[in-house]
Amino acid sequence: MKRLFTILAAAVAMFASVNANAQIGLLVGVTSSGTDVKTMEDAKAAFQNVSTYQAGLTFKIPLPLGLAVQPSIIYQVKGAQVSGISDATTADDFELKTGYVEVPVNIQWGPDLIAFRPFVFAEPFVGYQITSDDSTQLGEIAATTTGNTQVEDSFASWSEGAKNRLEYGFGLGVGVEILGHIQITAQYFTNLGNLYNEDQANTTVGDLATTIADSAKNITKDVGNFQGIKVNVAILF
Repeated sequence: MKRLFTILAAAVAMFASVNANAQIGLLVGVTSSGTDVKTMEDAKAAFQNVSTYQAGLTFKIPLPLGLAVQPSIIYQVKGAQVSGISDATTADDFELKTGYVEVPVNIQWGPDLIAFRPFVFAEPFVGYQITSDDSTQLGEIAATTTGNTQVEDSFASWSEGAKNRLEYGFGLGVGVEILGHIQITAQYFTNLGNLYNEDQANTTVGDLATTIADSAKNITKDVGNFQGIKVNVAILF
């Protein structure tokens, strides 16, 4: 983590030295993310997005012809929720939340209209998992036959270890910059890889917890997980 911040600070200093119009800023936002339902065999399950947040630093580098490049470093939480699994002997629902240190690079184009600048952008990103907050709730039958705490703790421990640390993907969106100092953006994003380590994901964690773990693995193992919409506000100095 310390090395990551050191690299970012060096990059900011380098760009600032070659572009006097570059701006550093603070970024905050909300994220609504979910999963691609095609990977779930249980058609009766209900999929819901999870509302989370993001915050970090951003650095805008203006370029000619209305272009700009804006790399950032943020803490980004993504997740998904599944409920109503039909097999009453397993979990009734579970929620996945993963926190990443993420480095998106926002590539913008838009005309400068003096008071404001509307723009469109593409945003590839890479991230590294630093937190995991996954939980499950047992179904009615399972709760009467299996210790809740044991299964829930087993699932949380398995899930944290089974996740791939590295993630990558891209986003597409629109934004507006007001008076050169306030940016508001909205974008759709998607991950482009397997978020679970297959070797660890196949580790047995007990019959009931394994069934839950298999469901969790299925909704996050393919392209398109996690995916959703996020809205950001950035203050540029």
